[in-house]
Amino acid sequence: MGVFGLLNIHKPAGPTSHDVLDIIRRRLSRGVKSGHAGTLDPFAQGVLVICVGPAVRLASYVQDRPKAYRTTIILGAASTTDDFTGTITPAPPAQTPDQRKVRDVLDGFVGKIRQVPPAYSAVHVDGRRAYKLARAGRPTDLPAREVTVHSIELLRYEYPRLELDVACGAGTYIRALARDIGAALGTGGYCQTLVRTRVGPFRLEEAISPDEADPERHLLPARLAVEHLQQVQLGIEDCLALAAGRLVRLPQDIVAGLHSVPAGDESTARPELAVMDPQGTLFAIAVAIPPAGTIRATKVFRR
Repeated sequence: MGVFGLLNIHKPAGPTSHDVLDIIRRRLSRGVKSGHAGTLDPFAQGVLVICVGPAVRLASYVQDRPKAYRTTIILGAASTTDDFTGTITPAPPAQTPDQRKVRDVLDGFVGKIRQVPPAYSAVHVDGRRAYKLARAGRPTDLPAREVTVHSIELLRYEYPRLELDVACGAGTYIRALARDIGAALGTGGYCQTLVRTRVGPFRLEEAISPDEADPERHLLPARLAVEHLQQVQLGIEDCLALAAGRLVRLPQDIVAGLHSVPAGDESTARPELAVMDPQGTLFAIAVAIPPAGTIRATKVFRR
């Protein structure tokens, strides 16, 4: 099958995520596909997962994993981009918020919250990226959407600098969080630094510099992208049957552990499973067919 796996890259501040991807692509054999799983802003740095070979079809699974960031917010001003690269408008508060006030405000941003993405973001608006419209002088009022912030840890606060560790779900914009925290404090705020420290199982301390990355030495198993899914290991005959589009009946001990959907219940998504071959390599993604006992492949990576 050739190259099939993931690279945990430490994107530096400055280049775009696509710039980093281009560095990796030049080190891959001709015809090998690759793509990154989750864009980082040019000014940001940290974990950028790159999917290689058939693993490009796993990008959405990586993007949906919980993430963690370390950020510095500057209070007392607002930015058109919600970060230091935009036009900064000073707005000193009537009273500098003390640490207790800051902690109270931060607590209000933990959990499920409504968040308006930054005007300069990759959100689609009528088929175009919001940042392209903003750069063309046509910024759009983006609708708020629900995101999840798992935790916010206050690392240091010396007005106007506020340093935080944030753990959050997919789709959360830290720049928007900086803006909204500043607004809640009555000071305004924007993101000065941003480091993504974790995406699912991929951690910054294990990430490789783009200039040092060697796809042969540093390629990680594709199964890490779906480690959160229930895993089943099948014999080669059952794997080949899945690849041929046939249903496969699971052993009873596996069926007993499945979180299946009742027959006829179309309102709930069918549970996905990561199918491993006899060597423990990711072979396919499959769904359980009600009543539980058989599975059908939705993505096959090896044939």
